[in-house]
Amino acid sequence: MKMTKYITGGLMALGAVMLISSCKDKTQPGKIYMPDMAYSRAYETYAERDSLLFTNDPSKKGGKRVYYNSQPVSGTIKRGELFPYTLPNDSAGYAQSANVKNPIDFMTGFELSETKRLYDINCGICHGEKGKGDGPLSTSGKIGGIANLTLDAYVKMADGTMFHSITYGKNNMGSYASQLDRKQRWMIVKYIRTLQPKPEAPAAAPAAAPADTTATAKS
Repeated sequence: MKMTKYITGGLMALGAVMLISSCKDKTQPGKIYMPDMAYSRAYETYAERDSLLFTNDPSKKGGKRVYYNSQPVSGTIKRGELFPYTLPNDSAGYAQSANVKNPIDFMTGFELSETKRLYDINCGICHGEKGKGDGPLSTSGKIGGIANLTLDAYVKMADGTMFHSITYGKNNMGSYASQLDRKQRWMIVKYIRTLQPKPEAPAAAPAAAPADTTATAKS
């Protein structure tokens, strides 16, 4: 009988403890086993960085402040981006650009339409809708020396050299690297090719004259 009372009393006490503990503020967590996982100090992109919690100085790694380097890992590129263009903006880089192949072999109808839009916005104002150097700025007489991209010199120009000029600028034309990413610049080079006349195929060598066999026949 006493044992039953002890068991009953114990269960009642346990129930009371559970009831009291369940009534506390649920917004407050209980004991935290791994606080670094519960309260992450990770620095989110574009979030305001607290200098007391974060540092980008490698010499100050460790301690209470988290070292955060916002630069991408060396040798990596973001998803969908093309490999960096590393040729320098000098005469040597310009000459070497002729050996750089356009990484874009084909554009879909949608991509072609989008590239035309980019060309009209960034290039057509000078080079004209058809690339003939007759855009509004050219015909206004305020800017001279605008290239006619349909001329033979530009038809024969390598894709890499054209990309180099768009990237760094050439003569009166400034750089468009800040307005167009690498892929867009290569796409515009591809689009310009559609405005140009096709290179003429080399003339076929004249057929060799048939051998004169009359002298042999007479002898």
